[in-house]
Parts: sequence; C-alpha cells; structure tokens
Amino acid sequence: MRIFSIKLHRLLAILGGIGLLLWGGSGLLHPIMTTWGPQQAVFYPPSHPVDPADIRPVHETLADAGIAQAAAIRIVPGDNESLLQVTEDPNSPRRYFRLDDGAELPNHDEAHAVFLARHYTREEAPVRSVEWIDDFTPSYPWVNRLLPVYKVTFDRPDDLAIYIYTETNAAAGLDNAFKTALQTSFRWFHTWSWFPAEADWARVILMALFVGSLLALALTGVGMIVLIRRKARAPGIRGWHRIAGYAAALPLLMFTSSGLFHLVQYAATPPTKNLTLSPPISLDGASFPIHTQWADLSAGLNVSTVSIIEDANGRLLYRLGLAPPRGVGPETPSEIRNARFDGIERTGPAVYIDASTGAPFQEGDREIALQLGERFTGVGREAIANAELVTRFGPQYDFRNKRLPVWRLDYGAPVNATIFVDTTSGVLADRTPDHAKAEQWSFSYLHKWNFLFPLGRETQNIVVSIAVGLSLVFMAGIGLTLDLRRRKKNPAAQRKRENPARLLP
Repeated sequence: MRIFSIKLHRLLAILGGIGLLLWGGSGLLHPIMTTWGPQQAVFYPPSHPVDPADIRPVHETLADAGIAQAAAIRIVPGDNESLLQVTEDPNSPRRYFRLDDGAELPNHDEAHAVFLARHYTREEAPVRSVEWIDDFTPSYPWVNRLLPVYKVTFDRPDDLAIYIYTETNAAAGLDNAFKTALQTSFRWFHTWSWFPAEADWARVILMALFVGSLLALALTGVGMIVLIRRKARAPGIRGWHRIAGYAAALPLLMFTSSGLFHLVQYAATPPTKNLTLSPPISLDGASFPIHTQWADLSAGLNVSTVSIIEDANGRLLYRLGLAPPRGVGPETPSEIRNARFDGIERTGPAVYIDASTGAPFQEGDREIALQLGERFTGVGREAIANAELVTRFGPQYDFRNKRLPVWRLDYGAPVNATIFVDTTSGVLADRTPDHAKAEQWSFSYLHKWNFLFPLGRETQNIVVSIAVGLSLVFMAGIGLTLDLRRRKKNPAAQRKRENPARLLP
C-alpha cells in the first residue's frame, strides 16, 4: 500500500500540481472580488409611509387603464412618492400610476430603475446607459436568478453599473471595471467558460480529469503521511513539503472533493430558472374601497407595502406588509457588505384584508404560503413535512435569491423537494430537489466554507484565502519543484540504487 501510494503520487504530480495552481489561483479571485469589489452604499430598498387614505380606488385606476388581469399589483416607493406598480407580463416592463389621481406615468419602468440605482449606490454621476436584460449573459450569469433586469451604468472612469429588478425594488448585482476583470478571469480559469457550448461534454471530462487527479494526489499524500513515519524531519525542501502536507491536506481534500461533486452534479442536471410568478389574476373582485377605512385598518401598524394577491379559492386579498423596526439594519461599510451575504429580513409580518368585502383574512401569511405550495407543485399540503419562515440567507437559501422573507416548504413524495415561496406577490423563489441537497451542502460547507458564516464574511474570506494560499505555495510550488528535480535524474539508475520509500517528502 505504501509503494502504491508513492508511485501514484509521483505519477500524478505534474497533472495535479498544474490543476492546483489553476484552480487555487483562480479560486483566490473570489474572496478578493467580494472583499474589494464594489459595494452598495445602501442595503435597504427605499420606503415611504404608505397611506392610501387619499388615493383614488385601485380598482378604478386599473379599470380606466384597461387592465382586467395582472401578474402582480403593488404599491411601491418611488422618487418622492409612492406609486401603483402593475406587472401584466413578467417579461415586459411594468406600468406605473399615481396614487392620488390614477394618472399613468408612460414608460416609467426605466426611470424607476434609475431612481433605484441612485438609491442603492448614492451615486450622483450622470447615467451613461440603461440596458434591458431579459436573458442571462456572461456578465450577468444565472446565479443572479432575477430576470428581467435593468443594467444602469454611470458615467465614471471605473464603469460602475448596477442591475435593478423593479418588481421587488431589488439590487440584483453590482459591477465595475475591477470586478468585471476578476469575474472574467474567474470564469475563464475556474469554470472554463471559454469552451463552446456544443463541446461542454469535453469541458466536463477534461476538468474532471484535472480535479480528479488533484483529489487522488491529495489522498495518496495523506496515505503517505499516515503509513510512513519518520523519526526525524527530512532535510531541505522535502521536509517542508511534508510539513505543508499536514497543514494543507484537509483543505485540499475539501476543495477538490466538493469541486468534483459540483462539476458532475451540474453536468448531469444543468441549472434552470426556478423563479416563477403566479398566473395572472382577474381584478374584477377588487372593489373594496380600502382608502375609506385606511385609518382603522392600519391603526398601530407601520405599513411598508400594499399588494393584491389571490388565494386558492379565487378570493382577492389586500396584503399589508409591515416594516421591521428601525435601527436594526446595517450601518457601517462592513455591515452593509456583510448584509448582502447574511441577509436581513426586509419586511415584517403581514395582515390580509378581503379585497371585495374588507373583512380580515384570519388565516394569515402561513396559510397563503401553503396555498402557494399547492399551486406550484400541484400536490396537496399533506405532503409537506415542514413549513417555516426564512428571515436570513443561509446555505439552503442564499443571497443570490435576493428575496426575504420567504416561506420554506419541505415536501416528501411525490415532490421530494424543498421550495421557497414569497407571499408578497405570490412567487416561487427557488426549488431544491432532494437529490441535489447533498451537493448543495457539500459545495456550501466544503468548498465555500460557509460554516464560518457566524464569524462574518471578511473573516471567512481571510481564512479561505490562507488555506488556498498554503495549498498553492507549499503543496503545488514545493511539490512540483521536488518532482522536476527527481525527473532530471536518471530514473532507471535511481530505481536500482534507492528504495522508493527513501524519496518520500
């Protein structure tokens, strides 16, 4: 077993060492990008106190605009005033109406995106361009989840740009020239995005060969450490290589095993867009004049959003989203940066009012979440093993989803998946099949080291960088140097006069 480990370790030295330099070096770009890349100046979306007491009835505004059904209807904060936002087609620009007189603001979705861009960045420079993006691109990949979005680019030397998803007033991503360069390098060297799509099978095979050889190199190295004991430290560079093996073996095993698992999983089941809006709802029943009783309905409540949704029985409901207490949000630059990854609940609980009668909907938010689960899976709630409110991002539902709070519904057979639903506008935010959860856990904890989350994002980046740096400098650098020295000698003569175990690092 010892001789086998020695021979295989030597055989894989060049291939595995190149793989370690390639993926370790490019992997370091990610913590650099998240630490020193552009950051939002503001984390929370804009908010104005919602007071529909003096507004024109929503159903009248919609009727005059010829809107008989819509996918989403919300009152959202705009520039100095709240507006009625209507999503007729999720893939088309949204329409906006003034609350007091119901007048439509033509082609306002782009202007609203610019307002949100300035809110999140606090940028006062002129806007260079506004681009509508309705498909994922190399600069806005599928991991961002939200579509369609506006890319608002400011006229600055660093090409600062922010992606805005107007349906939820969300910042979907932030770019500048520095981050774009790092992202491009990361995709080229870490995921090999330069491969043509029609040859993706070749990319997977070649990457699996390199990463697999690196994993085998790590395993045989651990085997040599365990099986062969030395009374004294080996001299020179070989001694340092063995010391590095003790320090970097576990991180290397974690990175390579989870990376290979991730590669194979995504090759077998390519990622898909899970974000799904509910079907358009008919607005004929939204006739209750909520503005006439607003003082009584909102007494003692800090209402941040108002939307219209439909329950499973076809009943239209006003959903009054409640704002969380002030003073609990991120304030310092470090807190703002971490908030993007940690997640902070942006709205509190909600109350529901029947949109045709004004009667309270006593079942509440959980009931609506269960109904959404039935709608998006086609399976009754008896298949739900667990239902809970998610108010922070984590390994199972991370910052890329850009929505909080959501309800997590764990389904048994026949769904065998976990889904996340947003009751604010009746959206399926994400779906994770049970068969993908092992890879999700592996990639989150073994590859990205999210078990360090409680220590903060900056600490996590520092620890990961040190682990990768040790692997690169000591395992790849010293190991390749040893292998090249050995290859310069006469292999046949070496085998005759030396026992292979004596050449162990």
